[in-house]
Amino acid sequence: MGSEGCNPMKPRFLCLHGFRTSGEILRKQVTTKWPQSVLDKLDLVYVDAPFPCQGKSEVEGIFDPPYYEWFQFNKEFTEHQNFDECLAYIEDCMVKHGPFDGLLGFSQGAILSAALPGLQEKGVALTKVPKIKFLIIVGGAKFRNQSVAEKAYASPIQCTSVHFIGEQDFLKPYGTELIESCVDPLVIHHPKGHTIPRFDDKTLEEMHRFLDRLHKEVNTSYTEQEVSSQKAS
Repeated sequence: MGSEGCNPMKPRFLCLHGFRTSGEILRKQVTTKWPQSVLDKLDLVYVDAPFPCQGKSEVEGIFDPPYYEWFQFNKEFTEHQNFDECLAYIEDCMVKHGPFDGLLGFSQGAILSAALPGLQEKGVALTKVPKIKFLIIVGGAKFRNQSVAEKAYASPIQCTSVHFIGEQDFLKPYGTELIESCVDPLVIHHPKGHTIPRFDDKTLEEMHRFLDRLHKEVNTSYTEQEVSSQKAS
C-alpha cells in the first residue's frame, strides 16, 4: 500500500554487521540501544557475512557465536581477499530479500555500505538491484585499497546519509574523512567509542527529522511510480 493508504511504506535497509560478528549480534546491538520510536520507522533486514570468522572475535564472551566476516585484509587495510565474492554475496542478499532503499552498516559493514553506492554508480557492483538511496553509517571509514577507493569515491556520495561519530572511536578521523565525500550528510556525534550508540534528547530529535525525510522520499517515490503505472495501463 502506498503513501495514500493507512500504512505508509517504511524505508527498507539491508544491515551489514561488523568484522567477526553476525547479523544477529548487530540486531541485538541496534534493538537494545535504539528506542522504539526510531525502530518503528525503519524496516531492517539483518544478514550474516559470507565467510566464517578466520580468527578471534573481539565480541567473544559478550555475544554468542557463530561469527562472520565480509572479506579479509592485511594489517595496513590496503589489500583485500575475497572482496569480489563479498560484493556478489551482498547483491544476492538484496535480490533475495529486497528491494531495498538503503544500507545500514557498522564498522566493516559501514565501510562497505558507504563504498557500495559509488561502486554501483561505476557499474562494478549491485548491477541487478535498484539504486541505493539512503545510508546509515555507524563507525565508518573509507577503503584504503586504491583500486576500490578510486571507484567508490570518484564522485561525491549522493545518498541521503547519517553518520554516527564516536568521540573515543579509533576510526573517528577516518569516519570524518568519509563524511567529506558525502553530499549534505547528517552527522551525529556521541561520547562513546567504536559501538552502536544510544541517543540523547538532541540526537534523537535529529534522527527523527532524518527519518521523516526518508519516509517522505520513499512514499513520494512510491506514489509517483503508482501514478506512472496507472497512466501506462
